[in-house]
Amino acid sequence: MKILLMGNPNVGKSVVFSRLTGANVVASNYPGTTVEYTKGTLKVDDEKIEVIDVPGTYSLTPFCKAEEVARDMFLKENPDLILNILDSTNLERNLYLTLQILEKRIPTIIVLNMWDLAKRKGVHLNIKKLEESLGVPVIPVTAVSGEGIKQLVHLIKKILEKKEEHTPSIPEMGDEEKWKFIGKLLLEIQKIEHRHPTLLEKLEDASVHPVLGVLIGLIVAYLTLQFIIGIGEFLTGKILDPFFYNYYGPSITRIVESVFPKGPLHDILVGTGYNYMESFGLLTTGIYVPVAIVLPYVSLFYLVLGFLEDLGYLPRLAVLTDNIMHKLGLHGASIISLILGLGCNVPGVLATRILEDERERFIALTLLSISVPCMAQTAVIIGLLGPYGIKYIAMVYGTLLTIYITAGYILNKIMKGESPEIFLEIPPYKIPHMGTLLKKTWTRIRGFLLEAIPFVFLGILLVNLLYVAGIMQILTSILAPIFSGVLGLPKEAATTLIIGFLRKDIATGLLAPLHLSPEQLVVATTVLAIYFPCIATFVVLAKEIGVKGMIKIGILMVTLAFLVGGIQHLILQTII
Repeated sequence: MKILLMGNPNVGKSVVFSRLTGANVVASNYPGTTVEYTKGTLKVDDEKIEVIDVPGTYSLTPFCKAEEVARDMFLKENPDLILNILDSTNLERNLYLTLQILEKRIPTIIVLNMWDLAKRKGVHLNIKKLEESLGVPVIPVTAVSGEGIKQLVHLIKKILEKKEEHTPSIPEMGDEEKWKFIGKLLLEIQKIEHRHPTLLEKLEDASVHPVLGVLIGLIVAYLTLQFIIGIGEFLTGKILDPFFYNYYGPSITRIVESVFPKGPLHDILVGTGYNYMESFGLLTTGIYVPVAIVLPYVSLFYLVLGFLEDLGYLPRLAVLTDNIMHKLGLHGASIISLILGLGCNVPGVLATRILEDERERFIALTLLSISVPCMAQTAVIIGLLGPYGIKYIAMVYGTLLTIYITAGYILNKIMKGESPEIFLEIPPYKIPHMGTLLKKTWTRIRGFLLEAIPFVFLGILLVNLLYVAGIMQILTSILAPIFSGVLGLPKEAATTLIIGFLRKDIATGLLAPLHLSPEQLVVATTVLAIYFPCIATFVVLAKEIGVKGMIKIGILMVTLAFLVGGIQHLILQTII
């Protein structure tokens, strides 16, 4: 048995899906695409039913890749039942997709989600009349609280037992006929009562206000940073560091030394010394950096990001920043790819697909690549510069922000074309469902771990092998004049550029054993943030804009990295 959850974006499909399937879900890409969907299992009595959360779509006539995947899944997955999730407060828009689904004669249940919100807004719906008009069962639910989910599961069981009795019989209609049908239907089933705006609705308006919206945005940014950095430092300093230094580190070192007391294999596995940021052993630094240094910050970032997504704040931030982003040749929606890029550059790159114009996508991808460090690298930067004070961290990110604005302005001027407008749906604010939020956060954390740890191991192994073979000494000697003369860094820092292609966070971590001054750390971390993205981002860039586009961005990154690093070195040298 197979059930598809279908509906417009922002109707709460994921929350309904979470309520039906619990924690055992799998996220994967649809074959031949990078569009992600989720599937899980609903257990009814002793029978297991596959439930698929189809990407949100406004119609079965696709206008983007996600909608194309939604259409293909509907036509090719051969579902036994469709759960068509509708926003109870916005039926006019939602019902167009409903009519397209019902035309295919697949058993369907109409799920009126956000029923509580509709009541608060004074929207009254005649469910019985709606069922008669559409010829399929209709059930109201409030997925966030779970209201109506039990009744929905009972209805699913009933329909799947006798599918042949629940085939929709609505006639096929052209587009104009569909809209006429919807208009007439709403007059019959919907009554809207005037209500005074709630506090949440007032906050919705304030979030896009030219003055109040900026103030709210600054407050959100401040609270986000305080939450991520404050709790991240607590988790690392008070919980994970004691565990690694008192228990895991000594234990794994004793085990390895019982087999390899000394020599190359000993150094590769556990490194030298007991500072796990500097020892560079596979089983010490290779575990310590991603788990103790990076994971707390990445997890907290994804938790906050998921909260803001589910709340409905990100589209409002896009509206708020639209004027500024247009000066950089971008639409306000590109701020979403920037925010995703702060977590990991790969989803940030993929998020630029919402920008339809190739010129705009190239600008967005360039700015993302040269000035948006991922959270893993940010965590290491904070770990290195944090002890010297917030001003040094501010120097790095102030430089990157200046590059983002300046480079965007220049690219907008020299590249021909205009930035087209993109229409964004602004959903109402909704209190996020904790179960769905935690599930989404865990899915992202798991993806990070699966991607990060292998590359961390590879990077550390490569460093050790290059040192053992004597290749690293040769490379550092060749690059020494640039590093010492232009950047004011020791020649050993050249190692970071080689490893930076694999993982930027590990490359940044390689700076720890060099015992640089805070000013040198500012230059080095800034150069690494601008320099080549990690290999995973490179692969995605090549897929998105082609090898030529990737090479253009790569040349710009290397040139800019050394230019900005040199200027930074001169300024800091003059000040000091």
